[in-house]
Amino acid sequence: MKLFKVNKTYSQINEKIREGKAVVVNAEEMIDVVKRHGDVEAARKVDVVTTGTFSPMCSSGAFLNFGHTSPKIRASRVWLNDVPAYGGIAAVDCYIGAGEAAEGDPLNSVYPGEFNYGGGHVIHDLVAGNVIRLRAEGYGTDCYPARRYERNITLQDFRDGFLFNPRNAYQNYNCAVNLSDKTIYTYMGMLRPRMANATYATAGQISPLLNDPYYKTIGIGTRIFLGGAQGFVAWHGTQHNPRALRGKNGVPVEGAGTIATIGNLKEMSPEWLVGASLLGYGVSLYVGIGIPIPILNEEMARYTAVSDEDIFAQVHDYGMDYPKGDDKSLGQVSYKELRSGSIVLNGKKIPTAPMSSYLKALEIANILKDWIERGTFLLGEPQQFLPTVSS
Repeated sequence: MKLFKVNKTYSQINEKIREGKAVVVNAEEMIDVVKRHGDVEAARKVDVVTTGTFSPMCSSGAFLNFGHTSPKIRASRVWLNDVPAYGGIAAVDCYIGAGEAAEGDPLNSVYPGEFNYGGGHVIHDLVAGNVIRLRAEGYGTDCYPARRYERNITLQDFRDGFLFNPRNAYQNYNCAVNLSDKTIYTYMGMLRPRMANATYATAGQISPLLNDPYYKTIGIGTRIFLGGAQGFVAWHGTQHNPRALRGKNGVPVEGAGTIATIGNLKEMSPEWLVGASLLGYGVSLYVGIGIPIPILNEEMARYTAVSDEDIFAQVHDYGMDYPKGDDKSLGQVSYKELRSGSIVLNGKKIPTAPMSSYLKALEIANILKDWIERGTFLLGEPQQFLPTVSS
């Protein structure tokens, strides 16, 4: 068991939040605090570090219940603005996935497909208060005799609506390039031939899981900023991989941890849930997430002082290797290099562009900071931490 010079508890920090005495900084500010004061003194001074990310997160969606109809229907097939939703749950429950394209979309039959509308756009329209068209079909039963139902509906008309995202906030990710001789269209954006550009996907030094590399404060019940409202970590996310390769500072140098998230869709904002059309790939949803990291000890102060120059991503070829399932790395680059606007790989200077927004991520961290300072957001102590490996 480690012995720390500073030891705080969630209840102690929450009491300071209630009293308006908690010291809160965002993850960008924490870098300078630790640099000037050291990790021990920083842990004494700071109570909470806020983080943020705003990026396409395909593994997202919403559970919706549109209420019993008259006559009643067992809706086995459901569409929202012509986007199929999964109806195999119960009579009037459905799940709309962010990555589902509208019915009749030409997809990539006209290449590259535009993917103008899909599940992510439906979710955005719902939280924006827009009217959408609900269409349902059933096969008819003695207790649910109706076979068709159709109406215009808004989010507030749904009996229940909550966001449930199976995989969010990826802890680090690939840097993507294209070694082939043709332009390709991927979930990492358009990649020009012969390494003419590179894209990357996280907010680096202010990204949530990169500030708690071993998930020492994140788990089931952690209260978070989700889509502009308060939400929670529900479970570890799909593809969660705590055994990923890590640097000496504990930070993964490849895709690692993920979280499953949940929150009340009716409280969320269209600014932080935005439908995305990825040319030649499909539809998705930009999701805004922020996680407060309690500074329980100097170890957490040190983790939250991680900077872009200390975070590395692997460069992968999405032109030939990635589609074949070949995960070999072409090299390793820091987020400081990525955010500078170019990287050098094999002697070639390559311009870079992010899939996520650092500025929006920082805005999320600052909103979360304000909520905590005003006492409207308390820390949620995890009931079970994310699966991890020993540090």
